[in-house]
Amino acid sequence: MSFPSFSRRSFLIGTGVVAVPVVLAGCGFTQQSSPEGRQGTLTFTTWGTDAELAGFRSAITAFEAANEGSTIELNAVPYEQMFTNIDAQLQAGNPPDVFRVPYYTFGAYAGREQLLDLGPLLSAERQEQFTPQAWAAVQSAGSTYGLPHHTDTSAILINRDLFAAAGITEIPESIEDAWTWEELAEIGDRLKAGLPAGTSPWAYNWQGNGVTRWLSLLFQSDGAFLDTDQVTPLIDSDAGREAVEFAASFFSQGYVPANNTIASASYAAESWFSQSVAMVWSGAFQIPDAETTASFDWTATYAPRNVRGGGDFGGNALVATAQTQQPELAAAFLEFVTDADPMRDFCRGASLLPTRADLLNDDLEFDVRSELAPIFAAQAGVVQPQDVAQVASPSMSAIIPVLKEQLDLAFAGSQDAATTVANLQSGIAAATGA
Repeated sequence: MSFPSFSRRSFLIGTGVVAVPVVLAGCGFTQQSSPEGRQGTLTFTTWGTDAELAGFRSAITAFEAANEGSTIELNAVPYEQMFTNIDAQLQAGNPPDVFRVPYYTFGAYAGREQLLDLGPLLSAERQEQFTPQAWAAVQSAGSTYGLPHHTDTSAILINRDLFAAAGITEIPESIEDAWTWEELAEIGDRLKAGLPAGTSPWAYNWQGNGVTRWLSLLFQSDGAFLDTDQVTPLIDSDAGREAVEFAASFFSQGYVPANNTIASASYAAESWFSQSVAMVWSGAFQIPDAETTASFDWTATYAPRNVRGGGDFGGNALVATAQTQQPELAAAFLEFVTDADPMRDFCRGASLLPTRADLLNDDLEFDVRSELAPIFAAQAGVVQPQDVAQVASPSMSAIIPVLKEQLDLAFAGSQDAATTVANLQSGIAAATGA
């Protein structure tokens, strides 16, 4: 294994297939939208980077051109204000027709019946166009309440200069050769011994609501935190204890900076950009910033594996609100934006991963550092539908604070793994009403 030397343009994305633990709605959908139903005005609220907003605007222009009499009013807001605004508007009865939502938040809106059931409005073939993971992420109680627009998953960005300073010149070049947990610990020890003073081996991107990325370690141990009913907790298990112990070792062994906690006000990537760590767990969305900002030679490799590979299913769905007065137009717009050409263009410009199975091929490229695409593609391929379905639980917004509190105690050394998973079990049960 050696640092991969790619040309500077190529591709990105992927997914694996196992039994989906939720009822997949939508079989036999019939397109109900009429030409008259595609006329009118929709309001669409989102946040986004410049590249993401450019992608949305391009899709809107194309949709309006293809559907005479339709207008989409885009309202771009800062991410920090996005859901405070949406919640207030839903409460007041004047929400946007369409908005963008992270998968880990989707379930809460669907569970409160605040989203439009798209099932009767979608074209018959729509479900089969998406990967099983993506489709599982927009299901609730047997119905489809959104369309998966894109995803992202965490691989590892590596500072080649710091690795070389520690005498490490080889990294995994395929998902099958991804470091095992034991091998990752060995890499951590070698980096600790060879890095400059004040530099740590790595940082993990579990800050804030990113605590859901700790679940990747649970999945790598072939564990689960919810049963297929999205209610019954399963985290008090050997896999749960193993995942807590492994994550806590990042701190006890000095593999991460002391401030790499879930409660930290600083994101993990900041320590990588400042060269305070040699590698960082990160999504592909960081690639454009890394290309323009990093003052060192860098590349990417795969997240580690244990019993199996595992990762986070990041990204966002597009949903329509149940209160929309234009359900046919909203469904038509969501379908259009998730058609192949608009999704390809959006993901290419924003360095994000498509959710359509027909885009998972060598023709897919990123505008920036596209040669790293196969790494994130393969990493996405180990995400499993049953993992995604748990994160789409309607109770996820209540589960996240439980994860934050208990994992912080474990990472600080205040609580052992057995106590942590026992507390997580009872806390998750309270959150779901199990």
